[in-house]
Amino acid sequence: MVVRKPLLFIGVSLRPALLASLLCLLAACAPFQREVPAGPPADPGRLLLQAAESRIGAPYRYGGAGPDAFDCSGLVAYAYQQVGISVPRTAAQQFAVATPVARRDLRPGDLVFFRLSGHEVGHVGIYVGGERFVHAPQSGGSVRLASLEDQWYRERFVGAGRLYAAPQ
Repeated sequence: MVVRKPLLFIGVSLRPALLASLLCLLAACAPFQREVPAGPPADPGRLLLQAAESRIGAPYRYGGAGPDAFDCSGLVAYAYQQVGISVPRTAAQQFAVATPVARRDLRPGDLVFFRLSGHEVGHVGIYVGGERFVHAPQSGGSVRLASLEDQWYRERFVGAGRLYAAPQ
């Protein structure tokens, strides 16, 4: 039987040193990977709309700001928070700071505002597209889709606005 002795160099085995050298050489042969350019920046309107739509079915609760129950402005605040944008808490405050958007120029994620009674804005929803919006409607209801063409909303619509810079 032949017994092999490990290679020794001044009393130290060369096997670990050879293995380390081999790994270094192999690492140097790794293929070059060019940095892949990022795609266009994500549209914050679509992202916040996704956050709002994910809450469809959640119950209405006065003062609710999620994640399990909402009032109308709480749903807006929650959706914007999910994309890192801080917004005022009430529908009237959101209307006051929003950049006005003509109805014909609405984009997904824009806000639509309504007067329920009196002169102050009292309700807000997030525009989906196709004249539809997602909102938390009232006590006993739940987050759902509605139409700007519905007579009740059409009569109370006061305007639309945007709280983020729209992508070009």
